[in-house]
Amino acid sequence: MAMSPAAGRTPNPKAAPSPSPSARRAGADSASAAAAAAASDTKARFEAYNRLQAAAVAFGEKLPIPEIVAIGGQSDGKSSLLEALLGFRFNVREVEMGTRRPLVLQMVHDPTALDPRCRFQEEDSEEYGHPMVQAAAIADLIKQRTESHLRTIQAAVSSKPIVMRAEYAHCPNLTIIDTPGFVLKAKKGEPERTPEEILSMVKTLASPPHRLILFLQQSSVEWCSSLWLDAIREIDPTFRRTMIVISKFDNRLKEFTERWEVDSYLSASGYLGDNIHPFFVALPKDRGTISNDEFRRQICQVDIDVLRHLRDGVKGGFNEEKFGPYIGFSCLRKYLESELQKRYKEAAPATLALLEQRCSDVSMDLSRLDSKLQATSDVSQLRRSAMLHAASICTHLRALLDGAADPAPEVWGKTTEEEQMHSGINSWPGISVPVKPPNSSLKLYGGAAFERVMHEFRCATYSMECPQVSREKVANILLAHAGRGGSSGMTEAAAEIARAAARSWLAPLTETACDRLAFVLQSLFDLAMERSRTDDSRYQNVENMDGYVGFLAALRCSYYKFVKDLSKQCKQIVRHHLDSVTSPYSHICYESDFLGGVGTVANTLHRFNQFSGVASFDLSDSGSLEEGQENLPPRDQQQMTPPAKANEREILKESQLTVPETPSPDLPADIHGGKKKDNGNMNDGGARKRHARMAAYANRGHHNNVTVGGDDLVSRSGSSYSSICSISAQYFAKMREVLIERNVPSALNSGFLTPCRERLFLALGFELFAVNDEKFMDMFVSPGAIDCIQNERQSLLKRQKILLSCLSEFKNISRTL
Repeated sequence: MAMSPAAGRTPNPKAAPSPSPSARRAGADSASAAAAAAASDTKARFEAYNRLQAAAVAFGEKLPIPEIVAIGGQSDGKSSLLEALLGFRFNVREVEMGTRRPLVLQMVHDPTALDPRCRFQEEDSEEYGHPMVQAAAIADLIKQRTESHLRTIQAAVSSKPIVMRAEYAHCPNLTIIDTPGFVLKAKKGEPERTPEEILSMVKTLASPPHRLILFLQQSSVEWCSSLWLDAIREIDPTFRRTMIVISKFDNRLKEFTERWEVDSYLSASGYLGDNIHPFFVALPKDRGTISNDEFRRQICQVDIDVLRHLRDGVKGGFNEEKFGPYIGFSCLRKYLESELQKRYKEAAPATLALLEQRCSDVSMDLSRLDSKLQATSDVSQLRRSAMLHAASICTHLRALLDGAADPAPEVWGKTTEEEQMHSGINSWPGISVPVKPPNSSLKLYGGAAFERVMHEFRCATYSMECPQVSREKVANILLAHAGRGGSSGMTEAAAEIARAAARSWLAPLTETACDRLAFVLQSLFDLAMERSRTDDSRYQNVENMDGYVGFLAALRCSYYKFVKDLSKQCKQIVRHHLDSVTSPYSHICYESDFLGGVGTVANTLHRFNQFSGVASFDLSDSGSLEEGQENLPPRDQQQMTPPAKANEREILKESQLTVPETPSPDLPADIHGGKKKDNGNMNDGGARKRHARMAAYANRGHHNNVTVGGDDLVSRSGSSYSSICSISAQYFAKMREVLIERNVPSALNSGFLTPCRERLFLALGFELFAVNDEKFMDMFVSPGAIDCIQNERQSLLKRQKILLSCLSEFKNISRTL
């Protein structure tokens, strides 16, 4: 058997004489008193951190508390190791503690607790429940809490921990967080992403630098084949805060025959480095029902058996001086307890300073809530705070309209496609292809988004041409004007057709533009709230109105109503401009520069207007045009584009659309019983009779007595229809240009932006604050407003109480350090 380094030493003849019995007793008493004081300080420090940890779990505090996080693959022995540290078994029903939720085990060494007392911290509270002593009940409660929580959040795993406090005479002062075990494949019935979710959650729990990592791996796994060692390197590349534990070490012992094999395996220097020393632990395999005393005895016996085998069962033994302190469960337990207490002592000053800061923050939050509760009974103060908040929102709205880049447009802005989708207005009326203005792919808001919608409206409007009209419509308008006399029937007919088309097709476009602009303005409320919230956080004296749900809802509704009223007014104004442009009294269609620029078409108009027999022109299918050409665009029709918009029209070629008029039905048979039209020709003399009657009427009704024969009229019918369609298209383009270039943009800008800059706060203030106190307070005593503040205050009071208690304990600890 290999001897320990201390064995076989010879006494030094020059050694000092042994002390007297009284001196030895005094030294022993002094050492005992020092040890008791140190133990008391250690326990006090441990209790203080346990209490602080409970508060952190209950209130979501992120405190740098030294903790040990146990991680490893499933079935690598984490549950057995934690039971050994506790000194008793409670996982008798094979409840996988760390499979789905982390378990925080707070082990408290209490010499008076001859039987283990386990208490669970209540969910979302720092309070602990009643002590539990039945192992089966402990396992059942862990399983019940895990399943209930996962059902609530509809997930397979959760990072919210279960906190269990175990007080026992045979457990160390130690806190360990047991995590879900790594798995390679999800179980049947579980989501396929469960392994990735477990790995991500464990990395998050083990990443904080104040936490120690206890990594378990079975001894049957070779160092070069370790599945999870790379995951540990990602969390702690240098293993500076990692303790590696090789579990089930007894399974590996039978493979060792010579010393070099044992020493080579125990060193693992080729994979962990020369300064990293893993612990090698074996635990009892008997899972039967045994007493706690027998369980602890078996743990000690396994340690003895492992050392005996290494000393006697291996040729040459092993390097006990180097590896002896790392073999056996008892060595691991002592190291974990001493290491955690060392970290507790080192972290105490920083923890004390952090607790003082947390207590100060909580006191300030309580003062703020007290001010809110007091303000609910002080109407004048509440009015002042509410008006300041409304003024702040209006100020931020003006800033967003004038141009702002805060908050981030990448997060809060919208592209043109997103605006269309969120507003529910996916297209422009009468336009069948998407209209994409410049910067349509950028995320914009505020004034920039407003201008982009204006440009999109221009693009949509210029992409629409004058729709074609049927011969019936042209004939009805033309003959009616001829019946009233005068020499401008052709011009009036073309102008009337253009007016009707402008009223029918441009009005929906202007209304859609108003709706889109209103959506852009309404979207700014959330951005203004975010800006106000960010600015208010910089100034402690600014009243925070987040708790007043009723008031914030009323403020939002008032703003939406204000924008909606603006949209309604703008629609009326724009409609008035459209009616003015399309009025028969408007001179847009008769301006000399317009008619002079038409060229040959103007000459055609002059020629036809001078002809006294306008009523004798035949626009029916019996004319000289071929059948099937009734609703086709005239070949000589040209687009009327403003010179300044030449470049813009090049951009809009993809969006241009000509909406044809619905083809008119065939003309009915002659009222006197003639046969129906066949292939565009009448089989009887009805048409010729009508021609004669119309010519006679024209000769009687006009002072010009020129007579035109039927054949001449037929030859002129095609040019008459084409000329009217061509001129009406140019009139339509002229009306559209006047609306888009002169009237609509200025009306929309002044109708939307000017009131938002100048009258918004006045309008909101009149609706929200120009009311009696009783109606005003309805916004603040609505269900959930004051209750929310009071609940938050109660939670802060509990948090303040526990933090002040922790602060007091740490102050006492700091005096002993």
